[in-house]
Amino acid sequence: MKCVVGLGNPGKRYALTRHNVGYMVLAQLSHRFSLSFSDQGFAFTAQGLVSGRESGVPVLLVRPVTFMNLSGQAVSAVLREHSIDPLNLLVIHDDMDLPFGKIRFKRRGKSGGHKGIESIIAHLGTGDFARLKIGVGRPEDGVDPADYVLDSFFGHESHLLPEVLSLAADAACEFIAQGMDQAMERYNGKDLMDKSEDG
Repeated sequence: MKCVVGLGNPGKRYALTRHNVGYMVLAQLSHRFSLSFSDQGFAFTAQGLVSGRESGVPVLLVRPVTFMNLSGQAVSAVLREHSIDPLNLLVIHDDMDLPFGKIRFKRRGKSGGHKGIESIIAHLGTGDFARLKIGVGRPEDGVDPADYVLDSFFGHESHLLPEVLSLAADAACEFIAQGMDQAMERYNGKDLMDKSEDG
């Protein structure tokens, strides 16, 4: 079974913030797969079978509700309950080191300063799990990064956000159906801003 986790903070206050792009992509995936979420305590989960390389691939979508900095509590509990190896885990999250419009897969590694990833590594005891980073860019000088990620997209970014989310959902589907190698080959470095500037 493949497990896809979208990171974010629960509640209307945070729904459209940069920190919640993981939640937003998961909403797209649940719609594409016609899956409904149910409350599992630390997280909302949706489970189903999707088209894959040979036959149907079982997938579990997970939306932690422990708030970002405690994401590891939810992820570790879900993996234990469903006996899922971290090697079959994909975590989707925002990344300030990537410009808005760009996505990138990462196979494993440290947190890069992301508190949600930091929590997951601490609770799993390993950084050996895949991530799909969605670029949100850096704040302007003088703006606290913590405030920046808890603010909403605006202007040009808000208009392009649906395309970014769709691209990220496509990439996650590739991971589920074809595996990490093909997903990285096809989607790493994809940048919608290049297309926007060309057009």
